[in-house]
Amino acid sequence: MQSLTLKQLRYFEALARTGQFGRAADDCAITQPALSMQIKELEALLGAPLVERSARRVRLTALGQQFAIRAREILRSVDELGDLVRADGENLSGPLRIGVIPTVAPYLLPRLMQALGRQFPRLEPQPRETVTARLIEDLLESRLDVAIVALPVSEPSLHEEPLFDEEFVLVRPIADAQMPVPSAENLQEMQLLLLEEGHCFRDQALSFCNLPQPPRGLMEGSSLSTLVQMVGAGIGVTLIPEMAVAVETRTEGIQVVRLAEPRPTRTIGMIWRKSSPLAQRFAQIAQIVSEIGRSLDARI
Repeated sequence: MQSLTLKQLRYFEALARTGQFGRAADDCAITQPALSMQIKELEALLGAPLVERSARRVRLTALGQQFAIRAREILRSVDELGDLVRADGENLSGPLRIGVIPTVAPYLLPRLMQALGRQFPRLEPQPRETVTARLIEDLLESRLDVAIVALPVSEPSLHEEPLFDEEFVLVRPIADAQMPVPSAENLQEMQLLLLEEGHCFRDQALSFCNLPQPPRGLMEGSSLSTLVQMVGAGIGVTLIPEMAVAVETRTEGIQVVRLAEPRPTRTIGMIWRKSSPLAQRFAQIAQIVSEIGRSLDARI
């Protein structure tokens, strides 16, 4: 059998992951017909179909499912060979794919990009913002190098490096400024505004308020900025992380207050694959992130 190519494996992995020729082609930066041709050539080399084609979505055959697992393992090993070479250099260079959760990215990323540019001028940071579950998946599949998330993630194959802790603070309408600061139990009775499902910050806020399930009629937002704007309109109250205060509380008609003890907190950390040859380099970057995060304490 003629040898398979890494290009074919990467194209097939993208198709297996996305389930659509169009999305896979976009991920691989090629045209859809070119990707389709490569997949057909791969199937011809194997002498068996890997996918079942339909108008809307691609389904993997039984062979395709097993082939996708092995292809990912091979591609991960190839990427780690490249990282091994980079780790042996005097200074970190080349692409660095950084994932960041949405409740951290707007407040920490701009400073981090500047700091990395100063310390590692040949580094090419490639940030990506999405929710924790997707970041973990992309790390495990070697589509990311590191991710900045709220700990713990409890994934055995990932190293967790705690960086800093931060409090949650309460944002309420200015009309409530003379009211006592509510306790966690009081918040259960208030119109609490939360991020939509999928955000870890939402789950942490529900946990603090001892709400195992969101109350019926809960109002949700896609971003912290949306939630704060809703508070300014007098719709309810919300919790935001301390690092977001300087950016998100410029809205008129709100008050930001610290909650009573014990205050809710979260631990922000960096995660990466334990098998990565760049682990020591990532630890250097983690130290930079830690210093930036500690400097973002709000003055309330």
